[in-house]
Amino acid sequence: MSPLYKKYRWRNTDIMKLSRFSIGTGDRFGMEGEAQIGAFQQLREHGGEADIVWNKSNREHVIIGSTPADQAKAAAEAVKHSGWNGNWFVDADHISLKTVDWFLPHCNFFTIDVAETIGIQAPADARAAYLSRASFLLKEGAAPIPVAKADLETVADKFLAAVLEAGTTYRYIAARKPAGSFVVELSMDETDAPQTPAQLAAILVAVAAEKIPLATIAPRFPGKFLKGIDYVGDPAEFLAAFEAETRVVLWASSALGLPEGLKLSVHTGSDKFSLYGGIHEIVTKLGAGLHLKTAGTTWLEEIIGLAEAGGEGLAIAKRIYATAYARIDELTAPYANVVEIDKARLPSPQAVASWDSDTFIRALRHDPGSTAMQADLRQLMHVAFKIAAEMGSQYTDAVRAHHASVARNVQHNLYARHLAPIVLGSTRRL
Repeated sequence: MSPLYKKYRWRNTDIMKLSRFSIGTGDRFGMEGEAQIGAFQQLREHGGEADIVWNKSNREHVIIGSTPADQAKAAAEAVKHSGWNGNWFVDADHISLKTVDWFLPHCNFFTIDVAETIGIQAPADARAAYLSRASFLLKEGAAPIPVAKADLETVADKFLAAVLEAGTTYRYIAARKPAGSFVVELSMDETDAPQTPAQLAAILVAVAAEKIPLATIAPRFPGKFLKGIDYVGDPAEFLAAFEAETRVVLWASSALGLPEGLKLSVHTGSDKFSLYGGIHEIVTKLGAGLHLKTAGTTWLEEIIGLAEAGGEGLAIAKRIYATAYARIDELTAPYANVVEIDKARLPSPQAVASWDSDTFIRALRHDPGSTAMQADLRQLMHVAFKIAAEMGSQYTDAVRAHHASVARNVQHNLYARHLAPIVLGSTRRL
């Protein structure tokens, strides 16, 4: 460890730790916790282990009309009823100083989002101090990858203010939560271009100086991570960046004094089937961990479960699609950077109205290699949970009435399509 960072080493009692693998599952309506735990129990039966992290953002709470207290209660009840004895967390997802307060009593995982301050110029004295502090990276062999002066300048001008804001937010949380009672993630993925591995190393120098005990960090990776569909881009390019950045976070734990177990987080990580095999191989080779966020995909499995049940369930699924089709601009606006929908490829509500259960399910369900899934329809349904929220008890009562079908799909999707490939390196099915 560099002498500059010895004083920043945290005692084990100061921080709460994640396991090597952790999965952000989400649960839009707070009804699928036991089915999700069933997937983690199944993973354990096959020799794997992962922490379950129920994440929900301020935006999603506002859209649905739920609260962090509701989120925490649903998670606790699912743990109690299922008998789960593994680690579990409730994530205040994508919070800032503006939104954190109502999460504080109920969450033990805080994803600090600094998107609003990326690109803002840091104060001159802070910039100068950072460049001096980070200059050791320019020496050959100081980091796992070469770092140039231009990398330090980019971080100083584009990301330093964001890290300073993250430090302020972390200290605000830490002043209001007991030591060792929560986990911190830093979200830096909502920016116009991917960070390079060298820039990530330079960012982590700033993080260490702010004394933020990160458990995970979510950089912007190459390619596109769109809601509910596979990775768009060159998998080889992503995996090269992922491996280099994994080496950087492992280095940061020892060289910068950041917490042991620091790992990368992949946001909008559900359904990225073309990447999971390579990710598993890299983390296995390096002995690294991973945090993967798959939150919205559970909501889609609720819709699939309703459609599978037929009758009233299928009618509700079709109604949600028809309403979403009419309100597409409204629904996609908050997710403009993570959905790409070609309206011309969307089936008309009239066409969908004539579909039987199997046709609807095949269009919406995403199996690896599926040629029947309609990506535009799936992305639209991914952001259409607002419609279900507006339906109130009509929707939630239907989910309860068809619980067996819904739960089976939720568990299968989480275990077979996500947990098994990432943690076990397999594509085992239920």
